[in-house]
Amino acid sequence: VQLQASGGGSVQAGGSLRLSCAAAGRTSGDLFMGWFRQAPGKERELIASINWSGGSASYDDSVKARFTISSDNAKNTVYLQMNSLKSDDTAVYYCAARYAGLGGWRYWGQGTLVTVSS
Repeated sequence: VQLQASGGGSVQAGGSLRLSCAAAGRTSGDLFMGWFRQAPGKERELIASINWSGGSASYDDSVKARFTISSDNAKNTVYLQMNSLKSDDTAVYYCAARYAGLGGWRYWGQGTLVTVSS
């Protein structure tokens, strides 16, 4: 599967952004999609994931109740709606994919930068 992320930008604290990840290739029920982020000087971290069919959404505590991951199978796209953004959310965001039972996150989109100013 090939991934193309978009939607990053600059926003003030408290604002919102929506990231998109367009997928091409084998998309099926055993595909899981994830959003990672990497802040300056920090390791990349998984913040949200979802099954391609739209179930089994999970979130890191740092974004729970503020971010929502969703999938639109008709558009072959996964979204990350980010609300109540904080300066700590500033990072490069990546979408990734893995197939159930076939190891870790093998497929990556290019990063998209999100900058939150206070």
